[in-house]
Amino acid sequence: MPIARVLRRLLDGLYTLGGVIAAFFLIAILVLIVLQMLARWTGQVFPGATDYAGYCMAAASFFAFAYALNHGAHIRVSLFLTALGRHRWWGEVWCFGIGAATATYFAYYAVKGTRLSLRFKELSQGLDATPMWIPQLAMCIGTILLAVCFWDHLIRLLFTGSHGISEETVDQAHAE
Repeated sequence: MPIARVLRRLLDGLYTLGGVIAAFFLIAILVLIVLQMLARWTGQVFPGATDYAGYCMAAASFFAFAYALNHGAHIRVSLFLTALGRHRWWGEVWCFGIGAATATYFAYYAVKGTRLSLRFKELSQGLDATPMWIPQLAMCIGTILLAVCFWDHLIRLLFTGSHGISEETVDQAHAE
């Protein structure tokens, strides 16, 4: 069991790292907005600031997905699962299975799209002319992390009977 504990700590640390990176991108949005305001007040132009803020918002969202799932902050079908009664486990397996398959599908095509953007040297259409693979890379990493998180919880549910998201965490998330 020591290997399982090490793997559990590694995965939880990876999800937390995704949350920290998401927080960094939210702070980056704040910094970009302040810099754009300062540029406007001084009569300067900050080309591409809105594009960069959009890239940071996408990165913050995608990096936060796995962290949110791991902490029970995603919308769940708790009412439906509770109504299943003794068949709740099968409902949980169904939900995590669909989530894992969907996240894996999305991650596959996110990586494929990013590779195509890199291959064809696609640039953004804004003033900044940013190579599109750079902001798309955050989406790739975030979706891969989300897929890993879904598979992690599904496998955990299958082998231990519990997905690891405590009901307390879910209830606290809904209360806030």
